[in-house]
Amino acid sequence: MASSPRARIFAAVALLSALIGGCGSSSDNQLSVVVIGQPDDPFEKGARLSAAGQLVRASVTEGLVAFDEQGRVVPALADRWIVTDDGQSYIFRLRDGTWRDGSEITARGTLRSLRAAIEALRGTSLGLDLDGIAEIREMAGRVIEIRLSYPAPYLLQLLAQPELGLTRSGSAAGPMRLERTGDTATLTPILPIELGLPEVRNWDERVRAIALFATSGEDAVSRFNAGEADMVLGGGVATFPHTADVGILRGTIQLDPVEGLFGLEVASQSGFLADAGNREALALAIDRNALIAPFGVDGWKASADLVPPSLIAKSGPVAERWAGLSMEERRALARARVADWRQSQGASADQTRLSVWMPEGPGSDLLFERLEQDYQEIGILLLRAGKRDAADLRLMDAVARYPAQTWYLNRFSCRTRRAVCSADADAALASARATADPVERAELIGKAQAALAEANVFIPFGSPIRWSLVRGDAFGFAANRWGWHPLMPMALRPK
Repeated sequence: MASSPRARIFAAVALLSALIGGCGSSSDNQLSVVVIGQPDDPFEKGARLSAAGQLVRASVTEGLVAFDEQGRVVPALADRWIVTDDGQSYIFRLRDGTWRDGSEITARGTLRSLRAAIEALRGTSLGLDLDGIAEIREMAGRVIEIRLSYPAPYLLQLLAQPELGLTRSGSAAGPMRLERTGDTATLTPILPIELGLPEVRNWDERVRAIALFATSGEDAVSRFNAGEADMVLGGGVATFPHTADVGILRGTIQLDPVEGLFGLEVASQSGFLADAGNREALALAIDRNALIAPFGVDGWKASADLVPPSLIAKSGPVAERWAGLSMEERRALARARVADWRQSQGASADQTRLSVWMPEGPGSDLLFERLEQDYQEIGILLLRAGKRDAADLRLMDAVARYPAQTWYLNRFSCRTRRAVCSADADAALASARATADPVERAELIGKAQAALAEANVFIPFGSPIRWSLVRGDAFGFAANRWGWHPLMPMALRPK
C-alpha cells in the first residue's frame, strides 16, 4: 500500500525547503536540462521513444504508478494498491481528481486508457513484457484490478514506464504542461487545483519550469561548461569520452549502476554469420576488459553472458560462459572456425569481412578500434557500416527496465525484431507464458535462454554505461539502477 501522490509531492516540497533553505542555490524560475539526442526527440509520438521522448512523455502523462528520482515506484493515478498472496492480482485505488480537460478520473475511463496504451505496444518488446496480463477489470467507481496469468513481481516497474502514461480523449493528468518553442520543450508543473487536487499555497514559489532540448554529446558538454545547462542527461558509451572535457568547477559526472544489454546483435544470417558456431567465434575473440579499459570506468562489469548470472534462478553460483578457457585458448578456437569456414567456402582471406554499425561518437570510435584489433587476431576484417540497416552486426545498448530474465529474452523475440533470432527460444517463452506453475515456468525460461545462447544471436560485452552531468547546486537528481531521471522532482525548486 502507498500514500497519495499529492501528499508525496507536498512532502517532497517541504523536505527540500527544509533541507536546503540555507544553501544559497539559484533562485531562477527555470532549470535548463539537455538530453543527448536529436532536436526533435522531445516531441516524439508513438510507442518507440528516445531518451528525451521518454522524459517528456512521463512528464505530461501519468500511469497508475511512476518512478521517483531514486528509481522507486511511487503513486501516480493510483494512490494505493494491494497485491494478492498468489501474486496474480494487483488492485489499484485511483486518486481523487480530474484529467486536464476537467473530466473525473474513474475506473471505467482509466481502464479504457490502460487497455489502449497496452494495445499500442503490441509488436514491441515492451508489449511482450506485458503479455502476462490476462484481464483488466473495473471493481468499483475508482478501483481497477489487473489479473495475471502468472506471478509477475516486476509488474509495478512495467506500469511505471513512460509508454504506459495514460490519456483520456487526448487529455492527460499531468503533472506537467508542455509548450514548444522551436526545439525547446518547456515543461511547467500544473497547479494542483487544475487537476482536481487541493490547492497548494504559494505553488509558484515552490516549483519552477524546466527548459529541455536535445543535442549532440559534444554540444551538450559545451553548453554545460558554459553555464547554459544545469544538467545533461541521456549519456551512453558513444558519448562518454566527452566527459573528459567537463570543467571540474561546473558540476559532477554521475554514473548510473545499470544492468542491461550492451554488445553486438547479429543482424545478418548470410555468409560467415549463417552458422551459429561462427557467430560464437566472434564472441570468443573479444577481450572485454581491454575493450572498456580506454574509457576508465571504475566498477564496470564485463560479461560474456546474455543474462546477468544474478538473475538466473539456479542454486549455487553460475559459471560464466567459457570460464575454463584462457583468452588465447578462446581466440585459438575462434581462429580455427574462421579457417574452417574459409576452407569450406573456398574463400580467400580478404573475403572474410564483416560490417558493424555503431552510433556516431568518440566512444563508438574507441569500441570499433578495439573490436577491429580483436577480430584481426582471428582473421576477420571488420568494417564500419555507414547505415544501420546495411550492417552485419549492430551495437545494442539498452538498460533493463525490470530485474528478470524475461526482459533480456524478449528483446530477441522473432515477433519484434529484424535480426537473427531463435524459433526454439520463442516457443519455450510462449510455453512459459502459458503456465502458472513456477517451477515449470522457470525451466522453460531457462530453456529459452539456452536456445538463445546456442544460437549466438547476441555478442555480449557487459553492463551498459549511463552517465549524466549535474550542476553542483542542482537538486531532484539521483543515480539509480534504471538510469531514469524524471523531471518533476527537478521542478521542485529549492529555497
